[in-house]
Amino acid sequence: MANVLVRGSTYLRWVYLLLGAALVLAFILVDSALVSLVQELDLPVVLTGILIAVVVVAPPVVLGGLPAVREVEGIAVESLLGVRFDEQPLGPARTWAQRRRTTTWFCLHLVAGGFVGVISTFVFGVGAVLLAAPFRSPGSHEVVPGIDYQVRGSWTDLWMPLASIIAIALVFVLSAAIGALLAYTAPRVLGPTPAERIELLERRTATLAERNRLARELHDSVGHALSLVTIQAAAARRVLATDPAFAETALAAIETSARAALADLDHVLGLLRDDRRPGSQTAPQATLGNLTRLVEATRAGGITVEVKRTGDLDELPAAVSREAYRIVQEGLTNAIRHAGRPADELTVDLSINLDKTGLLLELTNPVSGTSDHSGGGRGLAGIRERVAVLRGTVEAGLVADRWRLAVTLPVAVTTKG
Repeated sequence: MANVLVRGSTYLRWVYLLLGAALVLAFILVDSALVSLVQELDLPVVLTGILIAVVVVAPPVVLGGLPAVREVEGIAVESLLGVRFDEQPLGPARTWAQRRRTTTWFCLHLVAGGFVGVISTFVFGVGAVLLAAPFRSPGSHEVVPGIDYQVRGSWTDLWMPLASIIAIALVFVLSAAIGALLAYTAPRVLGPTPAERIELLERRTATLAERNRLARELHDSVGHALSLVTIQAAAARRVLATDPAFAETALAAIETSARAALADLDHVLGLLRDDRRPGSQTAPQATLGNLTRLVEATRAGGITVEVKRTGDLDELPAAVSREAYRIVQEGLTNAIRHAGRPADELTVDLSINLDKTGLLLELTNPVSGTSDHSGGGRGLAGIRERVAVLRGTVEAGLVADRWRLAVTLPVAVTTKG
């Protein structure tokens, strides 16, 4: 009990219940006027009783069904009862299910608040008299009208202040208990409906999926650019004195790769930023239509990339084309990172074949004995995730002295014409 009395939440919950008591008092004043009006109509007893019941019940039900009540009650519950809802904060009631739940909660608030309000009024009113009892002038003073007990104004009344303090403490303990019950009930009655919870879960799942996709985009794009920058810088350093023209080309390629990585980074961070302005434009995502630029950027570092294409890649669905581009980009990044040899000694064979069976992407590159390519790092895991979403297959491993990555994506190709 002592712990309850020193908690700030106890008094906040008491205040919340007193707000309900104040609303009850307001409804009583309105109902008394309406009941008097009904009684003056001189209707049959049964009909009068029905009308009085409607007059008493209708105001809180109608008020509880107003859209804004859900929002106001949500703020009060969070601030005074310490409840946190799944949806922060609760908005106005827009559906009939929300209005029914809000009305139910509003009536619970009135009943609990009215009960605590009556008890608080009685205890604090009588308590004030009891606290002053020993200090009153001698004589007979009735404590409560209708109760046959007299205050004598002497030391024999010293128990009264103690009883008053205990009664007041019990009011707060009772308020804390009722408030705790309301706090437990609030998410189940006032909170989101089952349909809202499912919708909220779907939104959160979609958000997590989008963030995971953006993380893969950032890993593939920036990782590829940094791999190119590393190998191009190494090549430029080796030939800076003997072949300044090649070094200058490599440095230009480094600048281009760094700018592209910075643009991709800015694009992804813009998507992740919560304060994006509505209607703001974001950079378009790369597809296989941008493959030439990717290959040329890779070749700028001295790497030989042999490309073989079959089929009309413009027939690919946009989603498949985007994912295929990222898979090729990651494949080239892994080839650069794990080749274990200078760039000018690295040859990557890229084959892209589109036919009625689907899209086949195949990359092969030499590896050295010191390469850890076969370990299957985060890049290969990202490729598997992308392919799994498109219900494709991935094969990765050593074939003779070359690393082979083969990805098959099922695609329904529509022939033009």
